[in-house]
Amino acid sequence: MTDIAPPATTDATIARLGTHGDGIADTPSGPLYVAYTAPGDHIRCTRDGARGHLVDVITPSPDRAVPLCRHFTICGGCATQHVTHAAEARWKSALVRTAFSQHGIEAPMSALIASAPHTRRRAVFAARRTNSGVVFGFHEPQGHAIVDLAECPILAPAIVATLPALRALADALLSRSGEAHVTVVETETGVDVAVTGAKPTFTVDDRSAISERARAAGIIRLSLEGTPVFATAEPTLTFGRARVAVPPGVFLQAVPSAEAAMTGLIVKACGKSKRIADLFSGLGTFTFPLAARAEVAAFDNDRAAIEALLAAVKRTSGIKPVTARVRDLYSDPLSARELAAFDAVVFDPPRAGADAQAQRLAKSQVPVVVAVSCAPGSLARDVRTLIDGGYALESVTPIDQFLFAPHVEAIAILTRPRKRG
Repeated sequence: MTDIAPPATTDATIARLGTHGDGIADTPSGPLYVAYTAPGDHIRCTRDGARGHLVDVITPSPDRAVPLCRHFTICGGCATQHVTHAAEARWKSALVRTAFSQHGIEAPMSALIASAPHTRRRAVFAARRTNSGVVFGFHEPQGHAIVDLAECPILAPAIVATLPALRALADALLSRSGEAHVTVVETETGVDVAVTGAKPTFTVDDRSAISERARAAGIIRLSLEGTPVFATAEPTLTFGRARVAVPPGVFLQAVPSAEAAMTGLIVKACGKSKRIADLFSGLGTFTFPLAARAEVAAFDNDRAAIEALLAAVKRTSGIKPVTARVRDLYSDPLSARELAAFDAVVFDPPRAGADAQAQRLAKSQVPVVVAVSCAPGSLARDVRTLIDGGYALESVTPIDQFLFAPHVEAIAILTRPRKRG
């Protein structure tokens, strides 16, 4: 019998964190990426090409921290619980700065606005039936297996408290095979749950069991494939002066404190503008705070969100006029002629950015543009378009809305210099 030699190890010192949160060591043969390491760590690892697999931290960095969660490194929800908040802030600021630099922009960066643990109000879980029962949680890192969650340090306590009941509810909803996605939102009136991928048909007994389990979980509304099947109250959130009913599964900012910081920056940037366009408006997260002092025209391709926004307008007093339209700003961006009606434009698109709309804005004379994004790369691309069109970049503020994850929100404020003469 031939003994199998253990894999060879190598020692390295981690220089920085990469885009996905892996530590990077600079070696003679090129960068070495090692997950769950911190800048300044002196480590021992096995090596497979450019990937290293951590064996031991020989000398820990001052930036190394004790992870908050028992599932860390097994669950793919977090990448950087092992570093200090200060190190994470430097890393995320660098992600934004690098994205702008890659587009030839030296960004005037403001200090990162941090978020705290236990504050995320929205999560999308995966659920699947196995031979040993239902697993309910997040996927493993770069894999398809689901880690059965017992805790989560980033989520609001109200969501964590429902985990056992949500697992039991999933048991009544799941097919024998396949995976369901469960969106859970903590609203001001209670926990709202929307499920996609549940089994296609339910008996009367099934529906009774589902309702009872939802009630036992303290859920105020349960929706299947976008249709409410159980409700004891209407989920609502407050934006500015408006109380808005939340449609099932709609997009929301993940952390209330981050949302408040973003809102403050946006309102301040728009200053004394009298008429503002809010593009990719969603439910009116920024629409209603802006409407406290200016007329606002909101646009979004999500019909349910726009209908909820309009319904809130009708029952909200003390705001300036608000209009809202369903419009696909990717295929039909506002034209320079339409944009001429506005003193300021705010846009907060999905991760792909707003390339077509940015090109139209670059040809407009709108005095103030505020660009918001959770993807620094597409944000920098759109800002580059605006700068090439004559805008000046006043500031870029990173916001750590996605604690411990390799994502960062950022807000860029641009102004159109006035023509002299």
